[in-house]
Amino acid sequence: MLISSKWKVGRSRHPVYRDTCTSLYIASSKWRQARQGFKQRFIFLLLVTCNLLLAPEGRAVLTIEITRGVDVGTPIAIVPFGWEGAAPPAQNISDVIEADLARSGRLAVLSREDFVSMPHEDKDVVFKDWRILKAEALAIGSVRQAAPGKFQVQFRLYDVFKGSQIAGFRYTIGAEMLRSVAHQISDIIYEKITGEPGAFNTRIAYVTREEPPGVKPVYKLQVADSDGVNPQTVVRSSEPLMSPAWSPDSKRLAYVSFEDKRSKVYIQNMTDGRRELVAEFSGINGAPAWSPDGRSLALTLSRDGNAEIYMMHLDTRTLKRLTHDPAIDTEPSWSPDGRDIVFTSDRAGTPQVYRMSASGGSAERLTFEGDYNARASYAADGKSITLVSRSQGGFRIAALRLDNRTMQVLTETSLDESPSFAPNGRMIIYATEVRGRGVLASVSADGRVRQLFKLEEGDVREPAWSPYNRELQYKE
Repeated sequence: MLISSKWKVGRSRHPVYRDTCTSLYIASSKWRQARQGFKQRFIFLLLVTCNLLLAPEGRAVLTIEITRGVDVGTPIAIVPFGWEGAAPPAQNISDVIEADLARSGRLAVLSREDFVSMPHEDKDVVFKDWRILKAEALAIGSVRQAAPGKFQVQFRLYDVFKGSQIAGFRYTIGAEMLRSVAHQISDIIYEKITGEPGAFNTRIAYVTREEPPGVKPVYKLQVADSDGVNPQTVVRSSEPLMSPAWSPDSKRLAYVSFEDKRSKVYIQNMTDGRRELVAEFSGINGAPAWSPDGRSLALTLSRDGNAEIYMMHLDTRTLKRLTHDPAIDTEPSWSPDGRDIVFTSDRAGTPQVYRMSASGGSAERLTFEGDYNARASYAADGKSITLVSRSQGGFRIAALRLDNRTMQVLTETSLDESPSFAPNGRMIIYATEVRGRGVLASVSADGRVRQLFKLEEGDVREPAWSPYNRELQYKE
C-alpha cells in the first residue's frame, strides 16, 4: 500500500519493526536517489502493518456502524421467521437478513413495530396489511428442526402491489451454515428487487496486530463474513503480514509475510490449511494479484535491482517481466477479462495509475488529476477502477470511470488506503483511521452510503473483498 510516510513512521513503535523499516529504506535508496516521497511510500507498501493492532482473540468481531445512508430505497418488510422445534438456534436468520438489506443503501427496511401481522406461511399473507404500510416487497419464512443439528429453512418473497410471489427457496443445512444461508437469502432478495446480484454471501480478509505490554507483537491474517461476523484466523505470525489477495474461486489467499525479516509471498489454501511459498527472490517480494483464471500471479519484485511488475505462472513457476522502466512500478491488478493490468508508477514524476497489456509492452497513463493516485483495482464489470487519490491534502478513496476518465472522490477521511470492490461492484471496502485507530470502512460506488467496521479493541488494516464462492450456496 502506498500511504503517507509521516503517518506510518509515527505508528511504528516496535523496535524490531522499525529495524525492518530501516533496512528496507536503505535497500530502496540504492535504486534511485530522486523522488524520495514516492519511494518512501513504496517502502510502506511492504510495511503497511506498522499500524496494525490486534484485538484479543475473543473480542475480534468487526461491528458495523452506518455513518451515511440514503433517504430513499425500495420499502421492504422482513417478518421475523417462525420457529418449529425445541430450543431455537442461537442464530436468528431474519435478523441477519434485515441487517444485510439495511446496509445495502438500495432497500428501506420497515420497522417491525409497525407490522399488523406476522405471517410465516403463504396462506397467512394479507397483502392489504402491507400496502397500508407502503411496503413494496415482503419476505417471510420459517426455520424447523429437521434432526439433531439439522434445520430446514424456507422463505418466500412477494411483490406486495401485484400480490404475487417472486422468489422462494427451501434449504436443509447444519447449524454452522445458518448465517451463510441468511446471507444467500439476502442476495436473492436484493437481486430480485434491484436487478443486480447481491454480495452478502461473500467474505472479507484483513490483517490485525496485537501488542500486549511486554509481549512481542502477533500478526493475524483473518477471514470473516461480509458483515464482519465469524472471524477465523488463517495465518498467525510474529512478523508482519500484509497484502492479502483472494484467488478467483475464493479457495486460496496470496499474501506477504516478513518471516526471517524479509518479504516473501505465500499462498494459503483455505480448504486444507496448506500453505505454499511462491516468491523469495532477493530484494522485495510483494503485492500479489491473481489472474482471473487463477493460474498466474502478478507480483512486484526487485530481483533485478529495481521494483518491477512480473507475472508468475503458478504451475511452472516461470517468471515474465512485464515492466522495463527505471521508475518504481508496483501494485498490479488484473482486469476482469485478464487482458490488462493496472499498476502504480512514478515514471511521470509522481505516483500515477497506468494500464498495460497483461503480456507486457507499453503503458498508458490513466490518472491525471492531482499528484498522487495509487493502489488501483477493477470493478467486476471492468468499466471502472477504485484507487487512492490525494485530494484536499488527504488520501481518499476515489472511483475512475474508464470510458470518459472522470474521477469521483468517495470519502472524506484523510488517511484512506487499500480499496477493494465487492464482487457486484456496488460497494468498496477500505482501511482508514478514526480517532487514532485503524478501522475498516466501506462506501458505495456512488458515495451515498458509508459504513465503519470496528474492532472493540485494537486496529485492523489491509482489507480484501472475496469473489463469489458458489460453494457457499445451498438450495433445494
